[in-house]
Amino acid sequence: MTAPAGPLKVAGVVPLSTVDYPGELALTVFTQGCPWVCSYCHNAALRAPDAPGGLAWERVRDMIRERRGFIGAVVFSGGEPTLQEGLADALRDVRALGFRTGLHTAGMLPDRLRKVLPLLDWVGLDIKARFDERYAQLTGDPNAADRVRESLAAIRESGVALQLRSTVSADADGDALFAEIERQLAEMGAPAPVRHALQPVPAAV
Repeated sequence: MTAPAGPLKVAGVVPLSTVDYPGELALTVFTQGCPWVCSYCHNAALRAPDAPGGLAWERVRDMIRERRGFIGAVVFSGGEPTLQEGLADALRDVRALGFRTGLHTAGMLPDRLRKVLPLLDWVGLDIKARFDERYAQLTGDPNAADRVRESLAAIRESGVALQLRSTVSADADGDALFAEIERQLAEMGAPAPVRHALQPVPAAV
């Protein structure tokens, strides 16, 4: 029996996902808290770091155990999972149960990311903007671009499987932005990102 994990604020769980880990059926764990303020965030309810988690990790671990033979991976998403003190312990629990481990991250905490990379099989890194002042404008973090560069380098050095994802608007401006992000990533020697079209936000009524 594995020891209980440290503090891990679990906001919710998707018991079965076909899109969160490439090539695997996965259970996705959503953690609470993210300090960035991206305007298009589809999980804005998970931003508040002081909000209580909705599920105890021990209950989530039991759910994962019950899905042996059905799913192949467990993915931690958010919010920003690397904010969680208990992430490494939770990843160890998942591996001990025989599942692959995945992480969705914005790359905002490269030092914490390095600590959990040895426990990961796959990382999905969100590239949110061009690597210039626009990263700071979007996220509210003046050091955002440098943090993401550092995280990208750490993942590549680790050899963990990596997928880059970018969310842009589904119009000509979005096409131009995506092309520029692709160019910058190519200059860093990174793989091309997967494009996610940004859904229009309806006007207030």
